[in-house]
This record gives sequence, C-alpha cells and structure tokens, in this order.
Amino acid sequence: MKAPANQYKPDYGVPPGWALAERLEAHGVSQAEFARRCGMSPKLISQIIAGDAPIEPDAASQFERALGVDAAIWLGMESDYRLHLERKAGNEWAARFPVRELVKRSAILKPNSVEERVQRLFEFFDVGSAQAWETRQMRVAYRHSPSFQSDRYAVETWLRLGEVEAGKIDCSDYNESEFKRALAQIRTSTANPTAETLHEAARLCSGAGVALTITKPLPKTALSGAARWLTQHKPAIHLSARHMRDDHLWFSLFHEAAHVILHSKKAAYIDEPGGEITPDDAEADKWAADFLIPAPDWEGFVESGAFDAGSARRFAGEQRIAPGIVAGRLQHEGRVTWNRLNELKVKLRWAGEE
Repeated sequence: MKAPANQYKPDYGVPPGWALAERLEAHGVSQAEFARRCGMSPKLISQIIAGDAPIEPDAASQFERALGVDAAIWLGMESDYRLHLERKAGNEWAARFPVRELVKRSAILKPNSVEERVQRLFEFFDVGSAQAWETRQMRVAYRHSPSFQSDRYAVETWLRLGEVEAGKIDCSDYNESEFKRALAQIRTSTANPTAETLHEAARLCSGAGVALTITKPLPKTALSGAARWLTQHKPAIHLSARHMRDDHLWFSLFHEAAHVILHSKKAAYIDEPGGEITPDDAEADKWAADFLIPAPDWEGFVESGAFDAGSARRFAGEQRIAPGIVAGRLQHEGRVTWNRLNELKVKLRWAGEE
C-alpha cells in the first residue's frame, strides 16, 4: 500500500511530561510522591513535566513500573519531542540567512519547503545541525570593531562564500617572503587596468600560499574585507569591493595582507569601515599605507602642498601606483574634500552588470 501523498506533519510538539502530569493527576499522585516512588528528585520530575529535562531510559523504566505504561512509549514520546525541537531550532536558524541571495548566486538550489531550506543551508555550511554550525563558528576567534554594525548571519554567509571559493584555489604552502614580493608586484600593477591587475594579483598570491577571493557584498553587510587562516599553511583574503572604486579595493587588499603578515593565525579579522579602530586594525592601516606609499615619500609630497589632479597624477607616476590611491589617501587624511580628485579613481562594476 502506498503512503498518503499528503502526510500530516504538525508544527508543534508536546513534551512527554504533559502526559506524565495527566497520568499523575488521574491517579491522584503528587509529583513529590511519584518522585519518591521512582527514587528520583522532585526537582527532576518537575523539569521532565515542564519539558526542560529529557526522559532517560532509566527514568522510563521507573515510570513503567510506577504507572504501568511501557518504557518504550515514554522513550518514543521523548524522541518525537526532541526531534520536533531540533527541527524547530533548524527552521528558526535557517530563517536568519539570505537564502534568496544564495539561490540568485547559484550557491544553493532553490528550496521548495522549509525543510529543504534548512537542508540546503546545512549543505552550504557543511554542517549537520544548527548547533553544529554555532559550535563551528565559536571555534574561530573573529576580531572586529566593538561597534560592528553588519548582520552576523549575512556576514557568516559572505565569509562562507569566500571560503568555498578559496577552497578551489590551488596554493603553495604560505611563504611570507614570497608574499611580500608578490605584494610589491601587485603594488606597481595597480596602475594597469583593474581587471587585469586583479587576475594577476590572484595568481601572485596563490603562488605565495595565499588564496585571494573577491565576493560581492550581501545585503546587511558593510564589509571591506576579511583575513583568516583556512589551514596552518593557507591564509585567505576575502575582498568585497563594496565601494566600487579602485582606491578602496587596493587599500583593502593591503590592509588584509597586513593582518596575514603581522597578526595571529588563530584569529579571523573582519574589517568594516566606519567602526571603532582596534589596535590590530590601526597597525594594519599603517602597514598598508606605508607599503603603498613609503612614509618619507608621502611626507615630501604633503609638504609640497600641491594637491591638484595634475600633481597627484605625477606623484602616482613617480610611485608607479594608481592615481586613485593618492587621491583616496588625500581624502582620507582630510587634505582635500571627498568631492575632489574623484576623477582619478577608477569605477568598478561586477561582471554582467551595467
């Protein structure tokens, strides 16, 4: 016989303790007396009735003897209730993630039900439960500004997208000297067309053991980038290009590179512009600024006081870097207003977008 096409799946669960309470009331037995008969504490019986504590096999055996209801029935009700709680927790967990965006990006297949949505996310994050996901996230010490504003679940999704992409990149074992040499080559390539330089940057980074990914930001995120170690020998840099200007993109790359070179392998750094600057971020900012434009050269340029477009272009040419980097730094330091020198910056766009 075929099972019915539409099976009834209630969206609620009943703690088996409720059945226990009804049974005790029918027999006129108090919780305290029942606890005494079973050799259990009144507190535990109260917790079982409330659904806060599970019915364990030894308790089910005691209930069978005291009430005449088979232990297997108690354990079956307990199993059904705990399964309900697990599914409910999974549904609530899954509802927090940008599933539509993941489908749009072909990161997951479109789910046709709540249960499928949960399963798709479990597969995407490579976990078997919401609790396993929480445990996995707690193992990584994420460091970011105390005033971090982005939505946690959107951020975790963005990071996972980068992680999946980074996992596909074949890298040598990380070599700090090679990485610094790669960054020096990337620096002087910033004056070339951006798409060309990004392709070259990914190649140079992988040769030095670093997986470089660029992932479009998700709604409810305001990230510029992140840096972390996927394994003991493979760090990853994730960029968002959220400002869609070359100066922000290049500075973010060198800022994340500083985290890889200077800071702990055990921490993952999430960088969100506009937040409170942590000591590690301040150090990464300085390292990136000095790597892109050596401090003595910058000080000499600033002392000249010539901050027009022509002077900025000439200085960028002397440094062999993109003019937008010079313009962005002048704006950031308040030496020119944010509406000046923007013509020196290259506007970026995602493939397939106008």
